[in-house]
Amino acid sequence: MRVAFFKGILLALLTGFVAFIPAYAQGKAVGEYKLGAGDVVRVMVYQNADLTIEARVSEAGLLSYPLLGNVKVGGLSASAAEQLIANGLKDGSFVKQPQVTLTVLQVRAHMVNVLGHLNRPGRYPLEMGGMRVADLLSVAGGTTAVASEVVVVSGTRDGKPFRVELDLPSLFEANSKTQDVELMNGDTLWVDRARQIYIYGEVQRPGAMRLERGMTLMQALAAGGGTTQRGTEKGIRVHRKDDKGQVQALNPPMEALLQDGDVVFVRESLF
Repeated sequence: MRVAFFKGILLALLTGFVAFIPAYAQGKAVGEYKLGAGDVVRVMVYQNADLTIEARVSEAGLLSYPLLGNVKVGGLSASAAEQLIANGLKDGSFVKQPQVTLTVLQVRAHMVNVLGHLNRPGRYPLEMGGMRVADLLSVAGGTTAVASEVVVVSGTRDGKPFRVELDLPSLFEANSKTQDVELMNGDTLWVDRARQIYIYGEVQRPGAMRLERGMTLMQALAAGGGTTQRGTEKGIRVHRKDDKGQVQALNPPMEALLQDGDVVFVRESLF
């Protein structure tokens, strides 16, 4: 009676544990990593220690394995490669019921470059299929405080040059899957510096500042701490380059939108 009771508790605990396994882990096979040239793997066969190897997948996608010679594993998932090796050992009458485990030790085949204003820029492996921009940004520690809200993804698709600009905030909105690009081997992510404006003259905190979306002249003045005691909001000048690169001195209203590179000058009051 007590044995059955404890068995019931154990079953309940195991059931609860499985229920809390993330859907990603349960469905990992959907986006399982595909082996490629340069990957380092370990292959183990249960109760056959002499068949354990650590080797690198060749440029041709081949893995040199005892008794079987070169096995074509490039483009296969780990589970598919396990089955392929197991079938070879069984069909060759080397092992009756082989239980093969293949572990990827180093990912070298599928890499993405992450450049620009991120907390951990560098070269990152695509450790699973279906990895998207938002996933990799998270791995790279996210963007810095001075980063732009635009992420540029470049690479090749179907042998043709590929480039797309993504709005960073929209990647994390509901139903953003269509905008969150799936990454491929050799892609490059670039996050530029944020757009800036410059404010000087009779203002509390002169200097460069980030140009926020929809920022008006009034908001920029407020971000600069407002005018000094000698400053005035009247006659504020905004210096802006036109399409020909010529600097124009504008006198816009306080609700006017600012543009990247604008230079705001706050005059001294005459009275």
